[in-house]
Amino acid sequence: MTKGRAVLVEATGGDATAVLQAAIDRTSAEGGGVVRLLAGEHIAGGLCLRSGVELNLAEGAVLRPIPDYDAFAGTTVSVIAEKSDRGMVVARGARDVALTGPGRIAAGGGRFIVGEEAAMGTFVPATYRPRVVVFESCRGVRLENLAVDDSPMWTLHLVDCEDVTVRKVRVSNNRRLPNTDGLVLDACRRALIEDVVISTADDGICLKTSAGPDGEAIGRCEDILVRRAEVASLSCALKVGTESFGDFSNIVFEDCRVVDSNRGLGLFSRDGGRISNVRFSRIDVDCRETPDGFWGSGEGLTVTVLDRRPSRRAGAVEDLVVEDITGRMQGAIALVSASEAGIRNVSLARIHLVQTPGDLGTALRYDMRPTGADLAPAPNAAGRANAWTLGADGRVVGLVDYPGGLPAVFVKGVEGLSTEDVVIGRPEPLPVGWNSADIVRQAR
Repeated sequence: MTKGRAVLVEATGGDATAVLQAAIDRTSAEGGGVVRLLAGEHIAGGLCLRSGVELNLAEGAVLRPIPDYDAFAGTTVSVIAEKSDRGMVVARGARDVALTGPGRIAAGGGRFIVGEEAAMGTFVPATYRPRVVVFESCRGVRLENLAVDDSPMWTLHLVDCEDVTVRKVRVSNNRRLPNTDGLVLDACRRALIEDVVISTADDGICLKTSAGPDGEAIGRCEDILVRRAEVASLSCALKVGTESFGDFSNIVFEDCRVVDSNRGLGLFSRDGGRISNVRFSRIDVDCRETPDGFWGSGEGLTVTVLDRRPSRRAGAVEDLVVEDITGRMQGAIALVSASEAGIRNVSLARIHLVQTPGDLGTALRYDMRPTGADLAPAPNAAGRANAWTLGADGRVVGLVDYPGGLPAVFVKGVEGLSTEDVVIGRPEPLPVGWNSADIVRQAR
């Protein structure tokens, strides 16, 4: 908990980078306290928070970062994401650090759109985009009662942080701009996320374990509780992966709402880290088809395991509990391992969903992206790296037709699946392209 002096900063409407950074530095040097941005517009380049400092945006305060990647050359970070090596507001190795509202950050994402991929349903982002908030290797982190609008890239990225609280944060991003994840917990430990509201084109709340500059995992992700979140996502609302170099364990998502989304709940193992002891409880989902530019299409639950690098086997997914799930989906429940790592010990209990047809037909395929082709597309291949790639047959690589048509539940390469009171309501008669079997099982 930050305490001590309070420094009040008036809004000038001009570039306040130097003034704000000086206030932060001075407050930390004098033992900590609050730097409060008063009502009005505060324009700034990159800001670096220090130990013991709470950067507070008062009622009516708007922090408006300069919409230029070069404005953040002084706030670089070690973990690269989508070619981005910098953030608008960063903290490195800080203790007892906070970013709070009720003011907001207007991040200017529209200035980083350079085109449109109409057939895929997305805008084309600029090659280099800053993240909004990146805290690295911090202890005692608090994000609270804050609003962030229109992020150009990942919105809130916490890397190798411990003892984290994110409470009553609101994120509202462009629903067609890729890579605008709402909240990313990357190799974090002991985190509580509660009462957040997120709307974005990409993942809503996402747990990762990225690789550092040496190519090795930056750490583990463990002891995470997410509760009472409301998420609207055109990728995956509540997600573990895809970056999975380190292990994940003791992860709980409970009492959440997934609204107007693509995928609802998801685990994605690709990079060698083991995912174990994950529970999704008491969650209502609303999952709808999306164009092929988005990964997945309307699945209530997706678990995929794939070796996307020849030199590195994916990690196993083990001891997954999914219980008390309600709502509707236009896709299926899909549990698929294409790796020897496998999926083991999955419990599905009290799953009551309604499966309805969508207008696009994209839910007739399950999606194994990201694959190796997405990491390094062939020079002459159509597509966008880490998004979609067309194969020689003209189809998006990673999309696979369900055998026999769309089932309610598709299981492939899974050992130890238990089900109790799993009820998927399906239309009668079944639409064209649907499988008459509710559950389809295959060996890997």
